[in-house]
Order: sequence, then C-alpha cells, then structure tokens
Amino acid sequence: MPIISFISLLLGGFIAGTFGALLGLGGGVLLIPFLVIILGVPMHQAIATSIIAVIATSSAGAAMNLERRTVHIRLGMLLEIATVTGAILGGITANYLSASVLAKLFSGLLFLIALVMIWRARQHRGQEPIYTDGALPGSFYDDADRKTVQYTVKKIPAALLVSIVAGNVSGLLGVGGGIFKVPAMHILSGIPMKAATATSNFMIGVTAAASAFIYFAHGHLNPFIASTAALGVLAGSMTGVRVSRRIHGNMLTWIFALALLGISIQLYLR
Repeated sequence: MPIISFISLLLGGFIAGTFGALLGLGGGVLLIPFLVIILGVPMHQAIATSIIAVIATSSAGAAMNLERRTVHIRLGMLLEIATVTGAILGGITANYLSASVLAKLFSGLLFLIALVMIWRARQHRGQEPIYTDGALPGSFYDDADRKTVQYTVKKIPAALLVSIVAGNVSGLLGVGGGIFKVPAMHILSGIPMKAATATSNFMIGVTAAASAFIYFAHGHLNPFIASTAALGVLAGSMTGVRVSRRIHGNMLTWIFALALLGISIQLYLR
C-alpha cells in the first residue's frame, strides 16, 4: 500500500471515528463517502471496510461510556434483538444490489439524516426535555452541565420497530444503524442525547458483526484497507468519547448536518 494512501486511510478513519463516537453513528456515515469519493474504493468494498470500522468504534467507545455509566444497558440489549435481525437481512439483500443503487440509497439516506438533525437542533435550541413518566429508569452524570441527569424511556415498541429498520440499513449500507437508533431513542423514547449516542455506540458493534461475515464470505473485504482504516477509527473513537464529555452538542449538530448535505450531493452526482 503506498504511504500516501496509508496516511489518508488513517486520517480519514480518525475523523470518521471521532464524529462517529461523538454522535453514536459508528463512523460509516463519513468513512464510506471518503473511501468512495476520495480514494476510489468500490462501493461494496467501502461498506465492508465501514462495518469493520463500526466494530472498532463500538469497542473503544462502549468501554469508555460504560465506565462513565452513560450507556442504558437494558434498553440497548432490548433494542439490539430487533437490530441484529434487521442487520442479517440487510447483509443478504446488499449482495443482490448494484454499486450504483447502493450509492444512491446512501446519498438519499444522508440527506434525510441531515434534515432530521437540523430539525432537531431548531426544535430544542440546546435544551433537552427530560421525561420521568416512562419505563426503564436511567441516570448519568453530565460533565458539561455538572449535574446528574435522571430519565425514563418512552414508546419502547416504536423504538423496537425503528431498530429493525436500523439493523437492515446497517447490513445494507454499513453505517452502523445509529443514524436511525439515535433519533429514535432521543425523539421517540425521550432519552437525553448523550445517553442515546452512548447506548448506540454500545449496540452498533454487535449489529455490524451480524452482517460482517456476509460481506467477508462474498469477498468484499480488503484486509489492508480495512485494518488501516480501523486503526484510525479506533483512535478517533477514543477522542470522540472524550470530547463528548465536555461539549454541548447544538452547534456541532448544525456543522455536522451541513457536512452531511454536502457529502450527500457529491455522492449522488458521482
């Protein structure tokens, strides 16, 4: 592997891992466009690499978030049952679709995610509603606000349904499923954003592992690209979790949403 490509993969993986861990998206949302647009990696191979990177993100981020007690373990395990089922179905479906169709699906998905993130930022304006009349109570200490946040989970059946879709998207596009699960946990179930992203990071590794073997069996996994990108993602994930302890996410949500819009348009035109 040329040294320039090696450094590019490490850097791209680091940036994707940082944002992926920070927002609970697994890193695939940024890593796949980077591999396809910048490095010219075939779409199926980029997705397979992203799935490995998602496992790295979860491995690093989940351990640190569990130590902070930000993860809602009971909710995560419950939703993961539905998510893994969807992931296996998505991994099987992906091998019957062309790279062009996958690219357009991914482009449209990014555009939709960006709109949801912008809507959420405008709705909350930095203030999160906390619900205490649901099930599965949880709590964590917010370093940025310097207080303990106590909350409950609402509309669990709706979150389970979204998790099936998230798992299918993860297996189909290699993005970890967090793009759907984080909004579902935050908007539908009413849990704080930091708990939603931490719980998503806890789940995405299991989701990705459920579909990784399918891509490997079909020969889509390039060991050199996947291992190099995973190293960058691993370092970025640890950085992203550390940043999440100190940051208020409203401004970051706006910046990231605008970046997703740009990537979506570029990928669609390509």
